[in-house]
Amino acid sequence: MNKTILLNSSLSFIPHPSKLMRRFYAPIEQFQTSTVSLNLEETRHLRDVLRLKEFDKAQVFDGDGREFLCEIQSIGKKETRLKILEEIVPNAPESNLNLTLAVALLKGEKFDLVVQKAVELGVTKLFPLNTKRADVKIKDTEKRVERWRKIALEACKQSGRATLMPIENPVDFGKFIETAGGTKILFAERGGESFSAIEKSETMTAVVGAEGGWEDFEIEAARNKNFQIVTLNGRILRAETAAISIAAILQNQFGDLN
Repeated sequence: MNKTILLNSSLSFIPHPSKLMRRFYAPIEQFQTSTVSLNLEETRHLRDVLRLKEFDKAQVFDGDGREFLCEIQSIGKKETRLKILEEIVPNAPESNLNLTLAVALLKGEKFDLVVQKAVELGVTKLFPLNTKRADVKIKDTEKRVERWRKIALEACKQSGRATLMPIENPVDFGKFIETAGGTKILFAERGGESFSAIEKSETMTAVVGAEGGWEDFEIEAARNKNFQIVTLNGRILRAETAAISIAAILQNQFGDLN
């Protein structure tokens, strides 16, 4: 049975409709008490692609987990203003598993795919890694990361999440393992325990290597930083497939994908 949930707020929560309406993103600073504004890019999409008009309904999320049913008040050249009608429950609530996924840099559009699917699978944060066998060197890091963040935003809109998945700048593997937190797992093609050895935890860091796998010194460095080394048996997976599969398996075993 559908229920309305009241929180300590002037806005009430209602169940999210089964079919997603048009969803837009506005950062928290663009929200006022009863209105929200969309920037130029979102306005162009609303006006020129979806051809929405004044008084049409739309949903706006703030990237921090909150979503609102709104009504369009005005559509300008650079900005759209909407009236907030009520706060609604996002179609895809955040997983109870705080999952950080760190993946070696991959060629071409392979990493784009990892970004998209990581959002869909409820990954909390994504780190691109520079590893010894990573098969790509980024020339313009800022441009590439900006591209990944745009992919993440579009995936967030389509998947029903109201929380944006942060994507960090590429970091060297050795530096990353110094600061990783939670239950720490490095998935390696050799020398690891079985998946069943992983203990349940609310916070996990999962690390996936490049197509060529890991150097011995990288595995040992991770082990010395209290990473559990795990080897998946039964299939030989491409790096992007491994990253996506591992996120799905961890969410199934310890998160909300069940």
